Amino acid sequence: MAGRRSLGRRFGWLWGAYAVSTAGTWLAFDAFALIAVLALDAGPTQVSLLAAVGPAVGAAVSVPLGPWVEIRRKRPVMIAADLVRCVMLLSIPVAFTAGRLGFGQLLLVSVAVAAADITFNAAAGAFLKDLLPRRDLLVANGRFEATTWTASMVGPPLGGAAIGLFGPVTTVVADAVSHLLSAIGIRAIGDTEKHPTRSRPPVPRTGELLDGWRHILADPALRPLFLNSLLVNSLIMAASPPLLVLMVDDLHFAPWQYALAFAVPCTGGLLGSRLAPRLVARHGLHRVLLTAGALRACWPIGLAFTGPGVPGLALIMLVEFGLITCCGVFNPVLATHRLDRTPGDRVTRTLAAWSATGKATTAATTALWGVLAARTGPRTAIALAGALLLATPLLLPRREQATGAGSEPAPVTVQSDDG
Repeated sequence: MAGRRSLGRRFGWLWGAYAVSTAGTWLAFDAFALIAVLALDAGPTQVSLLAAVGPAVGAAVSVPLGPWVEIRRKRPVMIAADLVRCVMLLSIPVAFTAGRLGFGQLLLVSVAVAAADITFNAAAGAFLKDLLPRRDLLVANGRFEATTWTASMVGPPLGGAAIGLFGPVTTVVADAVSHLLSAIGIRAIGDTEKHPTRSRPPVPRTGELLDGWRHILADPALRPLFLNSLLVNSLIMAASPPLLVLMVDDLHFAPWQYALAFAVPCTGGLLGSRLAPRLVARHGLHRVLLTAGALRACWPIGLAFTGPGVPGLALIMLVEFGLITCCGVFNPVLATHRLDRTPGDRVTRTLAAWSATGKATTAATTALWGVLAARTGPRTAIALAGALLLATPLLLPRREQATGAGSEPAPVTVQSDDG
């Protein structure tokens, strides 16, 4: 087997920018909620509002930006989105130091950062499609996926320790700096991007705001994958707060045990992302999507049987490891397939529509499950989410569709991805 193959200097800078930005984001995981509780004495209602409204409104704000970004070079947009996130995040420690930080500012920053996140990711997807040949897209997305799971494994425990040592806004400062470094890395890629052909006016018409959804829903392969992803992701995330309550309040797990239960299984994400290109090369993209997509829905129901002590902790780790491994395979394959089936002049709008809908659906489902858990108990809410997840494989595409708008499927290069 060949050694690890470089995807080029420009991709190296893009990957480095993604890595530092992702590390900052996971280091500051739940930072806004912690600041609201520790610095502003916010109650459960305000914390839930912060978790749900910020991303949902940010998603709505980002929608009109999709057509606008589509007709512009993506690299400057990515740099601008990074700088917006940096400035908005830095406003929190500045206000905190001045004694003027309020809940409204946290909510506003949450909205701005969510909108910038969606805009950046949509532009980055279009940029990646132009940067690399089709045969390398799955390898690139696998590396991004592995980076995400590494950051999610290491970041939250380090962030919690930093907050304990240096105060509640420490990780927000680190997150802001990470976006600044990301902007510097993207600038270092070099300005060789072509100017998009402007076949539309610079101000998008109302109908163009819906073009991303039109493309997704009209595509026989993307439509079921879109609906499946919405339901799976929202149900997995909706069960997280009830699981926290079950573990910490009902079963009396210590906070470090809660963190350990979700940090260790993230190694499954590394494993899955490394296996994805090999599995696609051997079994084909459609079979991997169908199998990994179905398997990831089978694990969460096990969380409803969590008990106290070491056996309960072991059960959670096993379930989460299985779930995250399947997601580690599925996510980069889906990201590659989505890019492959989307014309170059519609990638930004499609990714923005996909991401915005996902954030809004997850926010609404999480809020609904919070009400359900309050009325029925956390274990019942977790069980219901797991039971509904078992039905989601029915939405996966059963037949393989032609790849890439009439072109032949891109070959997958199998390679070692060590290091």
